[in-house]
Amino acid sequence: MTETDLAVPRVHIESDTIGYDGVFRLRRLTLRHRRFDGEFTPPLVREVFDRPKAVMILPYDPVAERIVLVEQFRVGAFAAGHNPWMIELAAGMTEPGEALDAVARRELKEETGLEARHMEEFANFLPSPGALSEKVTAFAACVDISGLAEFGGNPGEHEDLRLHTWSVEEAERRLDNGSIDTAITLIGVAWLLRHRERLNRAWRT
Repeated sequence: MTETDLAVPRVHIESDTIGYDGVFRLRRLTLRHRRFDGEFTPPLVREVFDRPKAVMILPYDPVAERIVLVEQFRVGAFAAGHNPWMIELAAGMTEPGEALDAVARRELKEETGLEARHMEEFANFLPSPGALSEKVTAFAACVDISGLAEFGGNPGEHEDLRLHTWSVEEAERRLDNGSIDTAITLIGVAWLLRHRERLNRAWRT
């Protein structure tokens, strides 16, 4: 793609209306976008589910070589006919003006009770770009699990979380046998397996 191509708008918005505006927002767009042959599509109607930016946190104890996960009820899984009590990495949404690393530290504390001794940003991704506007920033957090509680969550937000730990070997087995069923956990575990030795060297201080 040339600089000239980039200067020409590739998407024309004909209408953008709000169908629902609550905790999340549903928008209905009518648009035309440039095709690969240079022509524009006819008007297309697309619905977009708007969510704020989010963070995910991979809490890793380099001494115990274990990661921390939370188990909680997920209404989307329930609606999909899946087991709605899911085991996954900690995550949360941002408020306007919040720094992403500050959100990650807050969510880690609220969901697991743990403090991040060190933290590293390792990915930015769109979990479902066909219909969802959410962008997720992923962080790895160095933690000490020696005093980990059984339960966590923010009571003010009615969070009811059970805490789990997996050894790196168990996480790898679950990745290989397909039993990890959330995207953020798949991404976090796959990244940790590639970077475990480096983190151990850097964080065992």
